[in-house]
Amino acid sequence: MPRSNRPRRAGSAKTGSAKTGSGQGAAAGKGKAGAKHGPAPELDLERARSGFARRESAPDGEWMVRSMTASRAEKTYICPGCSTAVLPGIAHLVVWSEDHLFGAAAGLAERRHWHTNCWTSRTYRYR
Repeated sequence: MPRSNRPRRAGSAKTGSAKTGSGQGAAAGKGKAGAKHGPAPELDLERARSGFARRESAPDGEWMVRSMTASRAEKTYICPGCSTAVLPGIAHLVVWSEDHLFGAAAGLAERRHWHTNCWTSRTYRYR
């Protein structure tokens, strides 16, 4: 069986340090360089799957829309489109106004949870 040309890990029992005595020093130097940056942050897979807010333009204004996965939906909300409950465990959309009269922070504070179908089929008729 052919031998591997890759260097062995520093913590491995089969390092080349027994033969040459210099194998462990080179590997230990690599470990220190990686340690100055610290450990890599934990990846939040649910946040990555849910994606980022996207901007949608409509006759009734500019909207920021973020999809909420079923596993992250933990509360009950009332959908403004159909006035029924968006139950926990149901994937839906979180929508807020980008061009709110009192600024973006006020629009974010007044965000609403919509059923996906209610948001896509909403009407733009003014009353």
